[in-house]
Amino acid sequence: MKVKIEIDCSPEEARAFLGLPDVAPLNEYLVAEMQRRMDENMHRLQPEELMKTWTSYGLQAQEQFRRMMTAAATGSTDKL
Repeated sequence: MKVKIEIDCSPEEARAFLGLPDVAPLNEYLVAEMQRRMDENMHRLQPEELMKTWTSYGLQAQEQFRRMMTAAATGSTDKL
């Protein structure tokens, strides 16, 4: 004997029927929080801000970066 039951309902109705929690408010909160954090940190991706961050390490880091690029361009590693 085979019994086939077909239930036609929305996902919200299925969750309520099965007693599962409604996570829509939590999802909305998390998406809003992620959007807020992205908007808050978007200015850090601007070229001017990146250059300020990169150049704030001082002349020693700039000189080391220059030597690394020179060595890469010439194909040698003995100058590092």
